[in-house]
This record gives sequence, C-alpha cells and structure tokens, in this order.
Amino acid sequence: MCSSGMRALLGLLFAAGVLEHCGAATRRDGNVPGNRIPPLSRTRRYAINPLGHRWQHYNLTYKILSYPSSLNRHDTRKAIGVAFSRWSDVSPLSFSEVTTPNATANILLGFYVLNHTDCWGSPLHPCFDGLNGELAHAFLPPRGEIHFDNQELWILGRSRFSWKQGVWLNDLVQVAAHEIGHALGLWHSRHPGALMHPNATFTGQRTVAQDDIWGIQRLYGCLDKKRVCDPWARLGFCSRRKTFMRKNCPQRCELCFEPLEVVATPTAAPNNVKVKVVPRGKVVGFRCGTNNPRLAPKVRWFKDGEQLVSSVPGHMVMKGRDLRLLASQFTEGVYTCRLHHHGNAVSANSWAVRLKPEQNS
Repeated sequence: MCSSGMRALLGLLFAAGVLEHCGAATRRDGNVPGNRIPPLSRTRRYAINPLGHRWQHYNLTYKILSYPSSLNRHDTRKAIGVAFSRWSDVSPLSFSEVTTPNATANILLGFYVLNHTDCWGSPLHPCFDGLNGELAHAFLPPRGEIHFDNQELWILGRSRFSWKQGVWLNDLVQVAAHEIGHALGLWHSRHPGALMHPNATFTGQRTVAQDDIWGIQRLYGCLDKKRVCDPWARLGFCSRRKTFMRKNCPQRCELCFEPLEVVATPTAAPNNVKVKVVPRGKVVGFRCGTNNPRLAPKVRWFKDGEQLVSSVPGHMVMKGRDLRLLASQFTEGVYTCRLHHHGNAVSANSWAVRLKPEQNS
C-alpha cells in the first residue's frame, strides 16, 4: 500500500503526463515513455489498422452488457452516448443503442474485473490488472467489443486525481471515445493533440482533432448531413465557416480528407523475406534482433509496409522484440522488424505469413 508521500508523487507524475498510456489498451500505470513525440510537421499522424478491418455498413448499433460499480446507469449511458457522438459528428456513421435484453448489437460494451470473457484462455486477449493500470481495451471490427476495467473509478466529467482516495477518477467519455475509435478500425495516432494518441488520457483530449477526422474519413469517407449544403456553399460558408461546414457539409466543401502533401509513404519491406505457411488458428511467433546484451536497440514492427503501433487484442501481440499473431485471413501478410541503434537502422528481417490450404472433406 502506498504512503501518502508516494501517492502525492504519483499524482504529480500523472498530472504532468510523465506516466504513459500505451499499447492497444488505455492504461494508467508507471511505464515511462521510451522517446518523446517529435515536433509537429505536415505528415500524416493517424494510423489505419494494417489488417484492413472496418465495418461494412454505416448504421451501427451498440449495447452495454454490464455497468460500472462506481457510476450509475443513467450517467453511464449518457457518457457512452456522448462518446459515440464524437465520431458520428465527423463521419457518415450513425450509432443507436440497443436496450432489449435478448437483442444483439454490432458493438458490445461491458465493465469487467481481472479475468473476464475469454482473456484467461486466449494468448491475444489481456486480462485486466486492477486499479490504476489498464483502463480499457477494444477489438477491431468485426468483433466489435469494448471492455472497461470495473476496478477503476469512473466518472461523468474530466479525469482528476482524488487526493482523499489516492486514486484516479477516470473520464468515461474520454476513454470510451478513444476505445470506440479502435472499435471502428483506427489505431493510435502519433499526433500529440489527437484523441487517438496513446497519451490522450493524460493530455485531457476529449474531442476528435483534425488528425482523427482524417483517419475516420479515410476509412469510411464522408457525406453531407444537411440538404442545404449547396446554398450555404454559394454564400461562401466553405471558407467563412469552415469548422461548421466540415461537420455538416464536408463533401460539398471538399473537406473530407487531408491534403495530398501530408500523406505519408509507407516504409518498404526488405527483400530477404522468409515464408511461413501455417494452418488457420495457429499462433505464430517471431523474435527480432540480436541476443547481444550490450546492444539494446529500438525495435519497430511493420505489416505490409505500415508500422504497427500497438497490439491488437484477439489478433496480435507486440512485446519488445517479440511478435505473436493468430493466423487468419486478416493477419496474412509480410511482417518486418527493424532494429535502430542510436538513431541508425542496424538490421531488418521480414517474414511472410501465408495460410495453409485447407483440405476438402
């Protein structure tokens, strides 16, 4: 149990953004970031999942299967509804809540403790770790699940540190909106002002930024939401009221996607590719780099040229030099690891994962 002095120190570290929210999940723990965010430049920072997961229709439903112990049902439903509206406001997607007991929905949300659903038996689904650790995690489409840690304290309002209780009170709207982004197919953004940035919990970013909008519209496109977009455009609203028109008439004002000059070019894979043919459902593991203890390089993983910025629960897990994935049609592709030492690339290896043809019975 932490002393009052230790709790005060932890509170100051969290408030200063020194402690990291990392991985595919949202966390509040003591992992210190290994590198600082580089200065802003005109490059794409958002990340679409390299597995290509997205919903195939725009009218999505969601259902809350279980509720938090620290927040009443009314406020929980309100927070989740606001979180979904963050994305419906800037995309063609619409979300409606399902409350009928036996009905199902596209996106299922629930509050759980430690060992939950299939986390104990699945090597690619992390269990929760108790108070002030992992807050939540989400699964890419088409699984469509979002799990929140019920041992955390959830509130309707901005996150803050409770000196009386010695714990964080977590903003459910902010965390849910971030995880919904993952459930729609977005990965973490490298833009420090984005809702999908891994440190958004500590920066207090509660709304979608331009980088988030570019990402979700790259996946789903954009549609005008008003019938009067043409008259508004002729009145000059596209330039005079750009924020308003981006929300309501993005297609008419050509505000759907980022300018061409900010689109990044994926990193190409090296030529020395080793091919692994594996049966569907098999867990495949790779280890990158050298066993030399004197060399502690930075490891970067790529799939089909796109950098992997986090694990994907249910599909792949990255941990340092190790990568594990569940062989499926979604995880087929070329995986590349690059080792960087003192800023220089020192080696690279690639593996092509192919599914073994299934025998006809």
